[in-house]
Amino acid sequence: MSQRTLHSLFKPTSVAIIGASNTEKRAGNVLMKNLLSSGFSGPIMPVTPKYRAVMGVLAYPNIEALPIKPDLAVICTRACRVPAIVETLAQFGCKVAIIMASGMAQEVNEDGVSLLDLTMQNAKRYGMRILGPNSLGMLLPPLGLNASLAHASALPGKIAFVSQSAAICTTVLDWANNKGIGFSSFISLGDATDINFDELLDYLGRDSRTSAIMLYIDSVNEKRHFLSAARAASRNKPILVIKSGRSAEGARAAKLHTGGVGGNDAVYEAAFRRAGMLRVNDLIELFAAVESLAHSNPLQGERLGIISNGGGPAVLAVDELIMRGGKLAELSDDTIAKLEAVLPNTWSRQNPIDIIGDANASRYAKALTILMDSNELDAILVLHSPSALGESVEIADALISVIHAHPKKNRLNILTNWSGEDSAYQARKRFTKGGISTYRTPEGAVGAFMHMVEYRRNQKLLQEVPQSIPDNIPTDSHTARKLLQAAQAKGKSVLETHEASPILRAYGLNTIDTWFVKDADEAVAIANEAGYPLALKVQSPNILHKSDVHGVMLNLTSAEDIRHAASAITQRVHQANPEAIIEGMIVQKMALTAGAQEIRVAVISDPVFGPAICLGEGGSEWDPTNDAAVALPPLNMALARYMVIQALKTHKLKDRHLPLGLDMNALCVMLTQISHIIIDCPEIASLDLNPVLAAGENITLLDVNIRLHDANADSSSRMAIMPYPKELEEFAELKNGLKVMLRPILPEDEPKHLAFDNSLSDEDRYKRYFGVRSKMTHEEMAVLTQIDYAREMAFIATAKGPDGDDITLGAVRASIDPDNTEAEFAMAVRGDHQGIGLGKLLLEKLIKYYQANDTPVLTGFTMFENRNMASLAKSLGFKVTFDMEEHLIKMHMDLKSPTDK
Repeated sequence: MSQRTLHSLFKPTSVAIIGASNTEKRAGNVLMKNLLSSGFSGPIMPVTPKYRAVMGVLAYPNIEALPIKPDLAVICTRACRVPAIVETLAQFGCKVAIIMASGMAQEVNEDGVSLLDLTMQNAKRYGMRILGPNSLGMLLPPLGLNASLAHASALPGKIAFVSQSAAICTTVLDWANNKGIGFSSFISLGDATDINFDELLDYLGRDSRTSAIMLYIDSVNEKRHFLSAARAASRNKPILVIKSGRSAEGARAAKLHTGGVGGNDAVYEAAFRRAGMLRVNDLIELFAAVESLAHSNPLQGERLGIISNGGGPAVLAVDELIMRGGKLAELSDDTIAKLEAVLPNTWSRQNPIDIIGDANASRYAKALTILMDSNELDAILVLHSPSALGESVEIADALISVIHAHPKKNRLNILTNWSGEDSAYQARKRFTKGGISTYRTPEGAVGAFMHMVEYRRNQKLLQEVPQSIPDNIPTDSHTARKLLQAAQAKGKSVLETHEASPILRAYGLNTIDTWFVKDADEAVAIANEAGYPLALKVQSPNILHKSDVHGVMLNLTSAEDIRHAASAITQRVHQANPEAIIEGMIVQKMALTAGAQEIRVAVISDPVFGPAICLGEGGSEWDPTNDAAVALPPLNMALARYMVIQALKTHKLKDRHLPLGLDMNALCVMLTQISHIIIDCPEIASLDLNPVLAAGENITLLDVNIRLHDANADSSSRMAIMPYPKELEEFAELKNGLKVMLRPILPEDEPKHLAFDNSLSDEDRYKRYFGVRSKMTHEEMAVLTQIDYAREMAFIATAKGPDGDDITLGAVRASIDPDNTEAEFAMAVRGDHQGIGLGKLLLEKLIKYYQANDTPVLTGFTMFENRNMASLAKSLGFKVTFDMEEHLIKMHMDLKSPTDK
């Protein structure tokens, strides 16, 4: 990745068109037309040996003849010419090229190397970046740049749109132009062989001209980079995504379209949710989302007020709002009294405000003003249905005037729905021109509002402080991995309940008492010792779901029952699958199921995002896409709770309200521990717990199936989200003999980290924050404690306080740029623990971390008043310089040795 080279893509000062043409409908001709008509102020340089000029612009016979190095080149030639063109452009000094040609991965040269591979080899050799191939191009309306094959230009605006589909690009562009909606950038990724979603999200997330980002995705390649970039960007601005391939057939079509890896749609959904993005399901929702993003203010709350001139549309809007989990605002007596004064006696006297019949412009304007004046609403939806007495355009104009003149215009969100076609068209155009969201149906307007609500809720949920798992629950990765590796050494690929039980017990998970026996005699011996009733199950490597072949018999109460069951099971299995190898039988104690509920938990391995945890109802016929809530590890207690809520909300899990049924805390502990197992044990390829018996606080795993990776499999990058790096924990001793733990920060640290921040003296806070600042808010503290370990690091030092609880004594943190070229650090130590070596320990740990991370440079800034910090940095090898103009001390360290450079 390189944000630096993307500068030439987003801010080019000159453009070369390779393969420019005077022939109508050729790509090189369309490109020239679009560039010349869009108002780009820089040099536009056609390159072609066929013409002296293209569309009146002097042409150059070859790349070497260009008078300047182009910032951006657009290649419009046949695929077979692209590799050589890219090499020549890169040698000439061009930094970014857009490739229009398609099918380059399928065409090969005489050596059998694909044209795409040759192109990328040539580009990488010189540090050149590629957008495409198979790209429609890009539009940058603020620069007047239309370097695309699109049929129209884009208006300037604050939404960025990035798509893998050229057809979706032109469809969205056509619709947006009709609605008067503009873009900060409009980019067709094509096959995304080089420049991809992650780099663009990093750039657009920091782009001041972009207030919202929209993505059309067929597939994702770099899972960790994608999620890190999306998570960082979504904290600052909403990201909406439409993902194709929701069905199995659609996923196959999407794979053929882009050549990407096809992943499970439910896992994609979980990844989007985890990164704070909001998914829309179709183009209608996408267009509604564009409308709301183009004109909306940041949502302050969820209370919606509705004004309508008809009861039916208002009821439809309320139904949609409630069904989607929205909140209808409650009007105070004071607000109702004010409305009474301006509305007829027939009005509804509640929200929704049905002003009925001959609702004219004055009445609408007065009602809207009263609602905007109140503090009881966060958004207002104004509905209008065609009426012989209704002044459709006049009402729209009156409302636009009220909204623009009101002091709350930048805090309240106003949405409108003028239903109908011919009679409503002009009014909707007025709203669009006035910068006010407008929709064709009440349901569409409410759906757009709920997009904003869901984005706000997602961000709040992701910022929740997780509670810690109880101390009495073990997490013994050493024991678990030793057992798993022993199984791998024996050539085992599957572990059943009796073999998996000690592994799961190492993480505090309970399995039913289980024994493996070779025959009925051994089963009877176990039964006589363990007691009845028992269950008997077939053990065969050829049978995944025992119940499918009637390989299970329950409630056996005698030796005779056991012998009969063993014989019957063997016969049924051989009838169902004559080739099945029966290794023996599994004997289990019967679980007490009265008042309990059966659920299913699994960990699948997704080809795109790696391990994913699934939660749903029990049963052998189970498809995670349709039957389970899905979440990506790592999970903590807050994220596990979010997962359970999602499962209940979508009816993938049903709370049957049994006497000893679902207990939220117990479920969350189990899911979090399963997450820990998956993170700690790369030997596990998949895990299936079916069924799991939930009986209040007691959760018992009845049947377990663990599939193992091959012992030589590479599992270093299997996780989509980098988990907590437990290996970086260490103990150290300070000069005064105090023993402290140095470790990465955790989301659970938020309350103690807030206490640490509040404990800093006014002077220390002044030095840390370069000025006077108030106490941290929850949102600010969440950013500091819920970090992405792939993008930043924060080490804290903790020690036991007088009450036995950990106290945070100091912290050092640094974030790296997306290119991993530089990390910038900041540090603070409690005043009563300064001067005893704590700051030195923290900074040394940070230096070692970024050296191991191959980060070239570590920098920091401090105020002139903080000479102690500067002295510490200098003693550790930083180069310290003074910026007299900014009144700052700069600390700089080259982390790479001369031999590494």
